[in-house]
Amino acid sequence: MENAVIDVLIPAFNEEKSVGLVLMDMPWKAVREVVVCNNASTDNTARVAQAAGATVVHQERKGYGSACLKGIEYLLQKPASEKPDIVVFLDADYSDYPEELPDLVKPLIEENYDLVIGSRTIGRRERGAMMPQQLFGNWLATNLIRLFYNYHFTDLGPFRAIKFDKLLALNMQDKDFGWTVEMQVKAAKNKYRCIEVPVRYRIRVGRSKVSGTARGTILAGYKILWTIFKLLYRA
Repeated sequence: MENAVIDVLIPAFNEEKSVGLVLMDMPWKAVREVVVCNNASTDNTARVAQAAGATVVHQERKGYGSACLKGIEYLLQKPASEKPDIVVFLDADYSDYPEELPDLVKPLIEENYDLVIGSRTIGRRERGAMMPQQLFGNWLATNLIRLFYNYHFTDLGPFRAIKFDKLLALNMQDKDFGWTVEMQVKAAKNKYRCIEVPVRYRIRVGRSKVSGTARGTILAGYKILWTIFKLLYRA
């Protein structure tokens, strides 16, 4: 897949302090377009993102998956000749390292993989970048996927790349916390060629809307497990 067209989707909810840093570190020469999916932000996230060179689309329904789906909807509106070959997802909180994008997409381009997960587990992360409940949730979810689907993942990390046609074939539905695990479970069920690459991970800018609160942690954990078991019994 030489000269692959790569677009980036960044869901963002009240990330005015960090989204500019993400875009500053983006390897712009490697991508065609960066789309920030502004998820009902009440701050200047959209303005900062646009000033830094991103396209901004707006999703008023709160939820990580809702923002991602809005970004996909935007890409689908492009003419057939202008749709991307690869879509990269990463967070707007500056916990990921955007400059690692070329290494993330390399297995798709050079080895014909379908989905690449940037794994924080096998990569290097700053002390305290992931909360204990995140580490346990990752361990539990990835082991359940291994048990039920015989696919070996170590992480549900947000920094990931997938071929656009393969993404569309998954018919993604989740509108909030189950987005990442839905993608990986459906990829396993569809026998996609998946691989992980190590990525670095740092303490995010600001407080997490999910792992930073007890309610968010509980809801996210429940939704991840519910998604795994729901898809297990769905054709």
